[in-house]
Amino acid sequence: MIQPCEGLRTFARLFQRVIMTIKTFITSRIASFGYAFRGWGYVLRTQQNAWIHSVFAILVILVGFWLKLSPVHWAIIILTIAMVFTAEFINTAIEAVVDLAMPMHHPLAKVGKDVGAGAVLIAALAGVIIGLLILGPPLWARILSLVTH
Repeated sequence: MIQPCEGLRTFARLFQRVIMTIKTFITSRIASFGYAFRGWGYVLRTQQNAWIHSVFAILVILVGFWLKLSPVHWAIIILTIAMVFTAEFINTAIEAVVDLAMPMHHPLAKVGKDVGAGAVLIAALAGVIIGLLILGPPLWARILSLVTH
């Protein structure tokens, strides 16, 4: 039979383990966010195309606010911006890993880098098309109303 003091000590040890587990979980999540933000910073510091994507994303967001887009259109725009940045980030990761694994020129290393760049191009072109489909008609209408009045 468990004595009251022994039961209390067992509960205290269990409670301490739970607290430590929660603390470890929170600490590791904070560290994960730190790694992600460092990666984001690396891409922005080293990739000129990431800056081009950033400028266009900001312009699209500003135009979207000006046109008062619907929530569905905002969802599509946000997903499209995320798709382009994700492709750029993955391409940067591919380039870094290929450079690490194959410091000298190799035809397959070139293929890997070119395919990654192609993925970014596809995402960016899709982003342009989606932007034109969503922003084009209301933007054109707004510009015409400003010019004719």
